Amino acid sequence: MGSHTPLAASSPGRLPRLIAAFLLVLAALMGVGVLTAAPASAAEDDPYRISGNVQLDGEPLQGVILVIDGPGGEQEVETDENGQWRVGVPERNEDYTVTLDEESLPEGIAVVEEGDDTPNVKEVTVGAGGRVTVNFFIGEGVRNVTSFFDQFVQRIVTGVSFGLMLALAAVGLSLVFGTTGISNFAHGEMVTFGAIAALLLVGPASLALPLWIGFPVAVILSALLGLVLDVILWRPLRRKGVGAVQLMIVSIGLSLALRYTFQFFIGGGTSQLPFASAAKIPLFGVVQLSVIDMVSLAISIIVIVAFALWLLYSRIGKATRAISDNSSLAAASGIDVDFVVRVVWVLAGAMAGLSGILYAYFRPGIKWDMGAEVLLLMFAAVTLGGLGTAFGALIGSLIVGVLVEVSSLWIPADLRYASALFILIVILLFRPQGILGRRERIG
Repeated sequence: MGSHTPLAASSPGRLPRLIAAFLLVLAALMGVGVLTAAPASAAEDDPYRISGNVQLDGEPLQGVILVIDGPGGEQEVETDENGQWRVGVPERNEDYTVTLDEESLPEGIAVVEEGDDTPNVKEVTVGAGGRVTVNFFIGEGVRNVTSFFDQFVQRIVTGVSFGLMLALAAVGLSLVFGTTGISNFAHGEMVTFGAIAALLLVGPASLALPLWIGFPVAVILSALLGLVLDVILWRPLRRKGVGAVQLMIVSIGLSLALRYTFQFFIGGGTSQLPFASAAKIPLFGVVQLSVIDMVSLAISIIVIVAFALWLLYSRIGKATRAISDNSSLAAASGIDVDFVVRVVWVLAGAMAGLSGILYAYFRPGIKWDMGAEVLLLMFAAVTLGGLGTAFGALIGSLIVGVLVEVSSLWIPADLRYASALFILIVILLFRPQGILGRRERIG
């Protein structure tokens, strides 16, 4: 038999120092997060939200006072320079009263609405989605009517953007499953970690680094998180021969631990990255995208293409595909399986972190449980494309992203995620192995 040269493994002496350095950096960032979060009001930590706009003849009104009354007590808020306002509320499926203080309006201006004796008072209910919008448009306004075709095209483009962002996370999830057999339910928290790291690095109340420095550092920290988790948790469990079901249960526990750790440090409110409210730019008379949307699309495409080239043509990429097909045969042929799996965890962490940053702009906002919101969609994309296949995860993510966005034209927005899961069930009834998966043969 010909000799085979195993892939070089990293020096074991460097790993403890690397892990210690990572933990020190993480502790420092979390310390910054605690210090900068201290002045936040209690209302900002409430999990649900009422927001809106106040405009006069289409122009925003700044300094208008609104009073929100309901569960949790009475709150007062003032519109910003864009005429926007928002408050956090503690309960959903509850009624709230929003009152616009007419004395805070410019002199000679009053809220008038035909047939309504109290047009400055509105009753709203915070539904299952936890968000409700209350607008006060004063004066003559022009109603913009968008055709169904324009809405459909806009939803398609938004769905592709969402699908590409989802693919960044789902591809890593699929690679981890293909090489280790772990259904990692903590992958959503790896997405959240990337967004939180970015917030602590570039947020105006934190380190305030430039975006071109802070975001790459956040991705690197996310990659280190994947490495640390493999070194201190997943590799020892694999070596002890722990079964797939037990590993899945461990990942669920890890997910809960990380999620509530995030909540402890950043609270229950929603924070925004810089330029999250960038204005939309009309394109081709149909689609409206902000500069951030276009940059996110470009980054997603570039990273996915680079990853595909790496997986197809690099030595480690070929080894990764070999391990996904048959790990025992790959080890017998001289591939250092542990090293390749470690590389996969690093890549999965980095791509999940990047996905979290992009998702923070797509939502928009960073929240302690944002990764859990899309975890089932990631699993749906991986299963739809074919378990353990990276390209299948990409195709599945695009299908899920488009379905989620387009379906909201016909069904309530709170149910749009259910449409993707419904399509998943239908496709698996006819093709159980997924779109690109291979059917297992017995005997």
